[in-house]
Order: sequence, then C-alpha cells, then structure tokens
Amino acid sequence: MLKIPGKSCGPCTHCCKVLYIEELKKPAGPLCSNCIAGGGCSIYVSRPAVCQDYECQWLYDRNLPATMRPDKVGTLLMDDADSDEYHAVCEIEKPFAWRNPLVFKHLVSMAKSGRIVVAKSGLRAWRIFDDGRWGEWA
Repeated sequence: MLKIPGKSCGPCTHCCKVLYIEELKKPAGPLCSNCIAGGGCSIYVSRPAVCQDYECQWLYDRNLPATMRPDKVGTLLMDDADSDEYHAVCEIEKPFAWRNPLVFKHLVSMAKSGRIVVAKSGLRAWRIFDDGRWGEWA
C-alpha cells in the first residue's frame, strides 16, 4: 500500500501503546519501551517484522481525515492480518473511544461494505453491525 501524500505518523505513537507485540514481550496497554517521546522508534531499523509489516489504516485511506489520526480519536484502525476483520483498537483506559461519532460512523460504513468490524480494548471486544447496533464479541 502507498501512504497518502501529506499524511505521516508525526507525534502519534498510538500503535506503540495499544498493540501487543509478542517479539518484544510488549503487552497491549503500556507504551513500548522503544518508543521515542514525540514520535518515532529507537529500534526502527531493526524493529520486529510485525512492526515493519504493520499498516495504520489512517495513513493509507484517503477517506480518513486528519481529525481521525489515531492519537486524536484514541482509536487505531486496521485490517486484521489473520482474518478479514476490520479492527478499531482503543487504549485500555479509554475502551469506548471507538464510540467517537467520527470513528463510529466510519466503522458502520465498513460493516455496510460487508466487513466484520470489531472494536477492541485489552481483552474486551465489541462487534459493530451495518445498522449501527453493537454488542459484546466473544
């Protein structure tokens, strides 16, 4: 995928916080010890393959405005690498950040496109349906 011109991570380090990275023994929740304050990674060149392969949906989707950058809405949007699911991943301290009206509208539109849409926070998960309903996801 090609990044959208004009979009960059900037100071956003949301992926460095909310994602579980087995290779680094980094649980979902705390900021990665390799994360640099203000943005960036101290092991960028030698970071694990999972980090190299990660694609933040905000960087690649022309339809996602600057106001939906993950650190601004508290929600990381991503395709699940192991399934056809579309995920909205939130901080453990803000488990319902995905209910932000901008984010929720986007999630419903993804569900309308036929995707299975799941919001996650820690070990909790919710399925979002194409009619705007949502419920706990096992």
